[in-house]
Amino acid sequence: MSLRRNTSAFSSYVALTKPRITLFVVMTAFVGFVGGTKGPLSGMDAVLLLNTLLGTALVASGTSAFNQVWEKDLDGRMERTAARPLPSGRLPMAGAALFAGALSVVGLVELLLFTNGITTALAAFTLVSYVCVYTPMKTRSPASTIVGAVPGALPPLGGYAAAAGAIGLPGLALFAILFVWQLPHFFAIGWRHRLDYAKAGVVILPVVDPTGRSTARQTLLWTAVLLPVSLLPSLVGTAGFAYAFGAFALTLLFLASSLRFARDISDGRARSLFLASIGWLPAILVLLVLDRV
Repeated sequence: MSLRRNTSAFSSYVALTKPRITLFVVMTAFVGFVGGTKGPLSGMDAVLLLNTLLGTALVASGTSAFNQVWEKDLDGRMERTAARPLPSGRLPMAGAALFAGALSVVGLVELLLFTNGITTALAAFTLVSYVCVYTPMKTRSPASTIVGAVPGALPPLGGYAAAAGAIGLPGLALFAILFVWQLPHFFAIGWRHRLDYAKAGVVILPVVDPTGRSTARQTLLWTAVLLPVSLLPSLVGTAGFAYAFGAFALTLLFLASSLRFARDISDGRARSLFLASIGWLPAILVLLVLDRV
């Protein structure tokens, strides 16, 4: 019985870190590191890479855990999040907060000791802006989606800064891609779960837009913006024609899905758009790495 309780507690603490989101953050930080590495990738500093990814993963995990501590009551009011460790009562608030703090501090110390001050500052800003600005703003203004896209787009810039030792145009190009991508991605999620968000008091565009027309327009607009933004790595010289061609083709497919949602504002189209968005980003990141190789 004790072993079962310990296993349950362990899995609950792991759930606090939102492992899939942490994996996504680490993946984007890796691509940023690749972009910031000068010369052949065979000369990449493996120790620096490991410390960058480990520190980034720890800070991302702590950020997700703090987010769940802050949103315990809100999560409890939504069907899709009611089973999380805190609203379900599987973990105490004090333990979760201590866990979040320990992950965040250890991650920042890791980055400070083994990478550089710029990468550490970007990670700290990501943590503070996500937890202290974006999270409380979600129940106050639809603008929270744009605000939240900033910390969500910083990990690749941090990875770039760790390898290059500075912030440069290639890193900013990756930041721009991640920033713009998040908006149609989240609008698709928001539309599918708008009733759940409304019940919890989350103020996002799909909640305050009952017809969905404004949501569809914004989704189409940001996906269209992604078309030129996705080409930025080639324009700043860190990717070649192969990447540009692939990115253009993939973004056209993404845009087509967004257009279908704009013409038929339904949960089914929103789901298709969501799937297109989660397929688009890994494909773009793989293209960038392959082109760099």
